Amino acid sequence: MNAFEHLEDVACKDGIDVTDRKLGSERIKGLYCDGYIVLNTNALKTTTEKTCVLAEELGHHYTTTGNILDQQEVTNIKQELHARTWAYNECVGLIGIIKAFETGCKSLYEMADYLDVTEDFLKDALESYRRKYGIYTEIDNYIIFFEPWISVMRKF
Repeated sequence: MNAFEHLEDVACKDGIDVTDRKLGSERIKGLYCDGYIVLNTNALKTTTEKTCVLAEELGHHYTTTGNILDQQEVTNIKQELHARTWAYNECVGLIGIIKAFETGCKSLYEMADYLDVTEDFLKDALESYRRKYGIYTEIDNYIIFFEPWISVMRKF
């Protein structure tokens, strides 16, 4: 089961309908409303892109309340960030970074490929973790460094 299929399974188990449709604008990659997720076939060319967008839309299901389309409102911006953070944790996560390191990933491209996310999504996730944890964080027997570049060190 690939990452997209896993997220589809999560949605299905929670009664969320996921559908592909052509939307008028390529700027809109996905929409969530009241238990329905629409993925824009005009804007999403690969399964990996669909995975990232589906994760964020699921994040809206789990973390967002009300209409947050007006991104000039501070509360709406915060809810958007909560949904993205949910997506980052679901698709990347600190354990995912460690697993990518353990399998020998040496670049962002390799790590994104291993995690089945786009490089941009991975970069945004890493920046989100850097803002949250600072230069580094420790988990289990590992130290994950976010600066000056992503690296993982195993503690003995």
